[in-house]
Formats: sequence, structure tokens, C-alpha cells
Amino acid sequence: QVQLVESGGGSVQAGGSLRLSCVASERTSSFYSMDWFRQAPGKEREFVAAITLSAGITSYADSVKGRFTISRDNAKNTVYLQMNRLTPEDTAVYYCAVYVSGQGYPYWGQGTQVTVSS
Repeated sequence: QVQLVESGGGSVQAGGSLRLSCVASERTSSFYSMDWFRQAPGKEREFVAAITLSAGITSYADSVKGRFTISRDNAKNTVYLQMNRLTPEDTAVYYCAVYVSGQGYPYWGQGTQVTVSS
């Protein structure tokens, strides 16, 4: 059972930055990608960003493109999400998840709260 632990959430003012981390309990290179999702109150969980763990190919939701950057450190089994120019619309619980080929997203972290005030 893979465990994912997110950290780095908090409260910031609009325009500020946060960096989220997600540490996996086992070697990340065995997975296809590690992704970030978020869920705001009363809304469905939505995709934020993804990075493939071998080639480092990234993808982003349109709403965060140009403001958020996903990166990885396979040696530390860790994926990061650098979030800049935050807006109140970014307020949500942020989750990391591992994509495993043929299984989808079988492993999720517990989430970390990000709150952006105007």
C-alpha cells in the first residue's frame, strides 16, 4: 500500500505563493505519473497538474497554467507544486495522487488545505 503525504498548505493573501510537497512511501519511478488535484467547498475534485516520473513531462489545467509549476525529485520520492500569484479561486484542499498504468489513481494523499484571502 503506497502512502502519500502532502504538506505545505496554509493561508496566504492574494498574489502570494505557496509550495506544496507530496512524499511517497516508496520509489516513485515505479509509477507513471504523480498528479495534483484540488477540491473547493461545494465543488467536484478537479485536476490541477501532472508530471510523468520518467521523462518529467508536465501538464496543467488551464486555470493554473503560467502560475503553477509541478516538479519532481525521484531520489526523494517527492513531487512539488509551486503556486504563484494565488487568487481566492485557488482556495481548496489539494491532493496528490499516483497514476499507475492499468489502474488509474489507486493511491491518494490525505490532502492539504490552501486558503487564499482577498
